[in-house]
Amino acid sequence: MTEDTPQLCLNAKVMERNLDRLATFAKENELSFRPHVKTHKSKQIARKQMDAGAVGVTVATLDEAEVMIDAGIPSVMVAYPITKAEKIARLKTLAERAHMIVSIDTTVGADLLSEAFVQESVDVWLKVNSGLNRCGVEPGEEAAKLAQYVSELPGLNLTGIYTHAGHAYGATSEDERLAIAKQEAESVVTSAGRCEDAGITIPHRSIGTTPTVFDAGVYDGVTDIRPGNAIFYDMVQVGLGVAKPEDCAVTVKATVASKHTNRLVIDAGSKALSLEKGAHGNESVVGFGYVAEHPELMIEKLSEEHGVIPIDPDSNCPLAINDTIHIIPNHACVTVNLFDSYVVSTGEIWSVDARGGSK
Repeated sequence: MTEDTPQLCLNAKVMERNLDRLATFAKENELSFRPHVKTHKSKQIARKQMDAGAVGVTVATLDEAEVMIDAGIPSVMVAYPITKAEKIARLKTLAERAHMIVSIDTTVGADLLSEAFVQESVDVWLKVNSGLNRCGVEPGEEAAKLAQYVSELPGLNLTGIYTHAGHAYGATSEDERLAIAKQEAESVVTSAGRCEDAGITIPHRSIGTTPTVFDAGVYDGVTDIRPGNAIFYDMVQVGLGVAKPEDCAVTVKATVASKHTNRLVIDAGSKALSLEKGAHGNESVVGFGYVAEHPELMIEKLSEEHGVIPIDPDSNCPLAINDTIHIIPNHACVTVNLFDSYVVSTGEIWSVDARGGSK
């Protein structure tokens, strides 16, 4: 096993515990479990999720879809509108190898997919906006109108409605997070109801988002969950109150490279930890990661290969040059994508198979 740093470390026992919690929740609430793999980007972990009861996986890109199909995953949902000709052609090729579900949120996107799949047909899910204000039609009447349009197009099988309440990552209180979870579930269930009032059956009503999954997932009418980060957790989730540091399965191992009167310098900078403090405005995150062995320390500054930790000259900081620390990242999904492999607590090395994978 490599001992060099910076190193992406995975605690297999913690990951398995997180996975078991999700799988048990899905089973107890009769939900289809379709986890998002953009967090881990690993064939090995995706197979473990399938073994735990997942019906398939969710991806953000076709690169990720291809890696998952290569791993033998039988059903892949692409939670991103596919409209570019090159991507549609690639999607058609992938659809010959596995069951694909594609996102739609515009009539233009629907038309382009219909033209491409008029001979073969493909399952599509309509995305509704539950408050993030990114992709997605407005729930209710606008969703039903697009569903009607899609249902009349050849080549498209409208089988689901889904949303992503990413604004939950910016919640400043538990009450706000729970309100977002309610809004998330209702946006999907209400939209599906409006569609079914018009005679359009919507068998899948899917929610995602780790901060809300255990709350939105219990709403009557929700059938499908797609959490990603919950396989690992990170300091954003800790700040939101949905996890504790001991629930975080991924850390970055770093070495003290330099020590001065008022600071330590470690060999993990922005190319190992990223500069993110929460993509959706979460203010609970302090610094650039949580030093597990010394929570009193804060990583104050990152350059590309350096992390700077201020120390009190009178504190007698015990860390010396070549000592190592483990850092829980602010955002695990971004951090994982910076590494080629995991060093697993079992002694194994697992590849980050879909690293990059942005197309």
